[in-house]
Amino acid sequence: MKVIRNTLLPLGRKFGAINLFGVLFAKPDMPLTPEVMNHEAIHTRQMRELLYIPFYMLYVAEWLYRLARRRGDSYRAYLDISFEREAYRHAADPGYLATRRHFAQWLDSD
Repeated sequence: MKVIRNTLLPLGRKFGAINLFGVLFAKPDMPLTPEVMNHEAIHTRQMRELLYIPFYMLYVAEWLYRLARRRGDSYRAYLDISFEREAYRHAADPGYLATRRHFAQWLDSD
């Protein structure tokens, strides 16, 4: 995965990196641990599987839905997104992508 260190993306203070179309934009001080890289690799797989643009449309739609359910708590809404739940749940498993089922973000359950 290509990594671009910069001060512009991601916007805001809570996040240190953002994956856009399989390119990771990271703030200069963001530690890119193996877990972070695996988390972002899971997102890249999700994007490819959904043909990129639909991924972003679904991601934003789900975030808005979760935001309404969480009464404006944007960080909790973010953590509740199915794409994020899968990526966080399996970030520490370096072999996860080798065994991941298609559309696992919706098949995985807590």
